[in-house]
Amino acid sequence: MVDDIDRRVVNALLRDGRASARDVAAETGVAATTVSRRMDQLVETGVIEEYTARIDYAALGYDVTAVFQLSVDGSGLESVTDRLRDQRNMVAVYEVTGSHDIVAVGKFRDTDEMNARIKDLLTDPDVRSAATSVVLNTVREHEQFPVDDSDE
Repeated sequence: MVDDIDRRVVNALLRDGRASARDVAAETGVAATTVSRRMDQLVETGVIEEYTARIDYAALGYDVTAVFQLSVDGSGLESVTDRLRDQRNMVAVYEVTGSHDIVAVGKFRDTDEMNARIKDLLTDPDVRSAATSVVLNTVREHEQFPVDDSDE
């Protein structure tokens, strides 16, 4: 069970994922040994999935972001989501309700690379239909939010 101390630790790490247990302790007012133990427990229970760098893909030349909405034959849903998950350019894959079965987001160096991916999707025997939207302006992406904490 996650308590207020865990939430304070999580929120401190959301502000600075590279913070040490000592830094988090100073920010939260919780003893460093307690913070260290809580951080380990949060990893063990899966609350903290991983510590990772945030990358600006556009700064690395991935200037095209596309959103794919796919309708899939019922029996092919798992295989299509597996294939999309394994594509290195796909940064998000969701099974969804509504008029489509899958929504996926991909990052590409250029429209030629994106078009190749679209053609792969359109020729996939499990994909009934695909709609693609190219992102014109990224307003907010991959943001996380502080968890509720009675002290904040």
